Amino acid sequence: MSKKGKIYSVLIALVVLFIVFLEMTKPKDINWFPSYATHHKIPFGSYVFNAQLQRICKNITPVERPPFEYLKDNDIKGTYLFYNGGINFGEEERDALLDWVSNGNHLIISAVDFEEQLLDTLHLKTKTVKTYDNFNKEYQVNLVNPQLDQNKTYKYDKANTFYYFNKIDTTQTTILGFIDTYRGPNGKIKDSLVNTIKQPFGDGEIILSTFPQAFTNYFILQSPNQDYTAGLLSYIDTNKTIYVDTYYKNGKKFYTSPMYLFLSTKSLKWAYYIMLIGVLIYIIFEGKRKQRAIPIVRPLKNQTLDFTRTIANMYYEKGKHKDISSHKITHFLDYIRNTMHLTTSNIDDIFIKNLAARSNNTVSDTQTLFNHISALNSKSVVDKTELERLNTLIEQFKSHNQWKKKQ
Repeated sequence: MSKKGKIYSVLIALVVLFIVFLEMTKPKDINWFPSYATHHKIPFGSYVFNAQLQRICKNITPVERPPFEYLKDNDIKGTYLFYNGGINFGEEERDALLDWVSNGNHLIISAVDFEEQLLDTLHLKTKTVKTYDNFNKEYQVNLVNPQLDQNKTYKYDKANTFYYFNKIDTTQTTILGFIDTYRGPNGKIKDSLVNTIKQPFGDGEIILSTFPQAFTNYFILQSPNQDYTAGLLSYIDTNKTIYVDTYYKNGKKFYTSPMYLFLSTKSLKWAYYIMLIGVLIYIIFEGKRKQRAIPIVRPLKNQTLDFTRTIANMYYEKGKHKDISSHKITHFLDYIRNTMHLTTSNIDDIFIKNLAARSNNTVSDTQTLFNHISALNSKSVVDKTELERLNTLIEQFKSHNQWKKKQ
């Protein structure tokens, strides 16, 4: 690696280590996901509520199955508690729950909003609280039970959407709580809207609340908000079994993703991130250093020599020695003209002397070669021995040629 490449590598390594240091030392972001899960300690989990409920009531049964299946397989009595951001029962499940309530049981559902079919059955309607003039998103919730302390106020400041009951059946419905919208530094109440109601159903009872945040860690741990949640629990008969739904929850109890182990453990998570960064750096540098292989374009092969050899072998095998000798003589004379620049139209003693001098051969050898050529030209038939002799004399002549050696 070049010196420049080493410097770049060190700088990149330092930058990566600096980023890792910053990430490991920065405060962990708060998870505001509204999970409502009983095992979550995040702000919108319900770990604190679940712990307090088990403290005051010994007969707690978490239900991890759909209510329809659970009620079908079990003959139970008591209170069924649902709380989540949204709960949407199907027709069969809703009918099964209502039949179960009508047999003398209690149903408590707390959700941001409810399905239309359930509201129609109970002759209720809901509406969204106007939030466009409530910039701080501050609300106040209260319970109307005279046995509770009416001087306490319970505030909540993390709601993006709030619903209230804008239509109730006054002959069957009991109002349990209000949501108050207020503004200004003096906390002046603007509107009091119904958000918690109770209604008999057969021999049982149904309680609905549009404020599931009352069961979250964030709300309960802000004193005196725990008293509001305790007030809601006062409507539950703690002498009977309380079935707490964990099926209709936004948060998961079991994580099925194979990446959860890596991303939930800080050291493994950063090991995974560093590996991805390393792979990215490797791809960038390798992509610059290595390019696609350039194919080798081989030049066209000169087939002239092979062709000549093929023709010569064909003549030789057929015994056409005369034709071969004529071609070799013609080729040899052409070689003299092109290589030694002598004319071959008149072969005499002067020509022999000049050719011998230029080709670095003796006059005697040169004369012998041309005497043989003259003899073959005068014959109509040439045998194999004479042809081989011609070839030998020509090769010997060329081997002394100083012009040939310079090329």
